[in-house]
Amino acid sequence: MALKPGERRAQILQALAGLLESPEGEKITTATLAAKVGVSEAALYRHFASKAQMYEALIDFIEETVFSLANQIIAAAPDGRTQVLEIVAMLLAFAEKNPGMVRVLAGDALTHEDARLQARINRLQDRLEATFRQSMQLAGHPAYATVASVVLAFVVGRWQIFSKSALKRRPTENWDALAKVLA
Repeated sequence: MALKPGERRAQILQALAGLLESPEGEKITTATLAAKVGVSEAALYRHFASKAQMYEALIDFIEETVFSLANQIIAAAPDGRTQVLEIVAMLLAFAEKNPGMVRVLAGDALTHEDARLQARINRLQDRLEATFRQSMQLAGHPAYATVASVVLAFVVGRWQIFSKSALKRRPTENWDALAKVLA
């Protein structure tokens, strides 16, 4: 049965995300990815010019999802502190539900890849910090920029712990207690 346009591309990205969920966290080759999808390596390159482009597509998905959800939270929660707590909870839950993506967010999957991919993740983190800064400024916090930086460090730290623990230590672990500290 023939696939509809874009389905193979989505299939490749799903397979890549699935391979990133491996507890060993090994480097993913195009040969491994092609075998997982059930196509030749040449078929991969019909959909993506490079492996870096595949990772960029994953980062695009992460950005679209995370910032769409963050904007919904901001629209629904008028209080800046509530916005920050709910966005943090969403970011940790997103990582937990998408363990392959957390390896991208934490930078682990990008170690041996194109440096511009890590730069994209850095920009994503800068955007998150700006979002936290705006929410804390809305809340009237006098040290809103510093607090935003600390909140981002907390989130990135939880992503790192999850990734480095072979996906065993969930980012939302002890969330109720952590939320009280962050509040």
